[in-house]
Amino acid sequence: MAKDKPAGDFRYDTGEARVPWAAVGEHLAADDLMRIVEFLARPQSGQEGEYETRLSAVRDALDSLWGVSSPATKLTLGNNVSQLEEEAKAFMGCKYACFLTNATAGFEVVNQYANVGPGDEVIVPSITFAATMLYPLQAGAKVVFADVDPNTVNMDPADVERKITERTKLIIPVYIGGYPPDMASIMQMANERDIVVLADAAHAFGGSYYGKSAGTEAHFAAYSFHEVKNITSLGEGGLLVTDLDFGQYFPQARFLGLDPSKQIPNWLYDVVSLPGKYGPAVPGNHSSTEIQALALLGQLGRLQAIIDQRRANAEYLTERFSEVEGIITPPMDSDDIKSTHHLYLLRVDHELIGQDVQVLKQKLDARGVVQIPHFGPLYKFQICRDLGYDADAIAATCPNTEMVFNHQFTHLPLYPLASEQLEYMADAVIDAVEEMKAGK
Repeated sequence: MAKDKPAGDFRYDTGEARVPWAAVGEHLAADDLMRIVEFLARPQSGQEGEYETRLSAVRDALDSLWGVSSPATKLTLGNNVSQLEEEAKAFMGCKYACFLTNATAGFEVVNQYANVGPGDEVIVPSITFAATMLYPLQAGAKVVFADVDPNTVNMDPADVERKITERTKLIIPVYIGGYPPDMASIMQMANERDIVVLADAAHAFGGSYYGKSAGTEAHFAAYSFHEVKNITSLGEGGLLVTDLDFGQYFPQARFLGLDPSKQIPNWLYDVVSLPGKYGPAVPGNHSSTEIQALALLGQLGRLQAIIDQRRANAEYLTERFSEVEGIITPPMDSDDIKSTHHLYLLRVDHELIGQDVQVLKQKLDARGVVQIPHFGPLYKFQICRDLGYDADAIAATCPNTEMVFNHQFTHLPLYPLASEQLEYMADAVIDAVEEMKAGK
């Protein structure tokens, strides 16, 4: 192991030798890569014959290429990962960035930094993906569920302030659908009390909030590149960013505390703890691969065009729905706030219409329009009941959550739909709402 390796850059690299120790134990063969090509590029209906002809040509070309190629010597935490992190820092205007297995891994690192453990409290929104709350539960902390703002289904700062106690160590606001919560209010109350804020910006990579990249207004922000997101790193992947000095320890936080810049006697590296806010923390393993980083680097260059298309779709739906009494449209972009338009928040005034969103969902299903209310209230899940949480008592403190989830909202897709699909979806929603108003 070379003595000048930076912290966290662990690899077997013995250099020139009669019997070297390679970093990659078994290299991919051409057939292995062809399996990936066939998985990613599947035949279109009616084009099976032409597909097989072209696939055969690709196989022959790949075999030929393999004959004059040398294999990759690094598959994880190499130059592509480093390049992605550098480009992410430049893109987001932040000091530190770390490419991880997923956004959930980023949540874990920040919980470790905040030294979350038994007796501590972590405030999360009542409506979000389960990953937001799982590490505090693992650590034995109490998860406190904040009510939501009906207009965005994001964390309501007023309820956060009501639920902060002297035991609160971490607040995790979520950017549902890519639209930011009221981060100015959340950051003000957190900074006044020296509470760490982690932006769960899984949906928000590429958005902006008052001149800053969405999420970077918090102490930490984590983003997801899971397969359903606007851009993806081959199905999984996440990014953790910060401007705090703790960011220099991201390499150890990502990979087991290994520090090859130091060695214990007669060994390759040292293993170090993380310098948490209140004391040492034990790191985990969240290593990301070179191929994931390479895929994301290509998509990063297309991100703005992707968001622009989603925004156009959202604007079309809002224009159509604004003409219909009983449909409540979501906030759109302004000079100060730019969403990533990952999801379209559709709400109905159930009292005016006379029926609630559960009926609307059934009518849309019958019309072939898939929509999903992201997400179920966390306190209703079995895991919370198993750990002693009283779902009914929590629900009583989250009236907006109960109202919007049960009666008002669902989400529509905004990925690059064909124009006829987008028009059909808008027509289906309008027709269904008109039926509901007529009592059908």
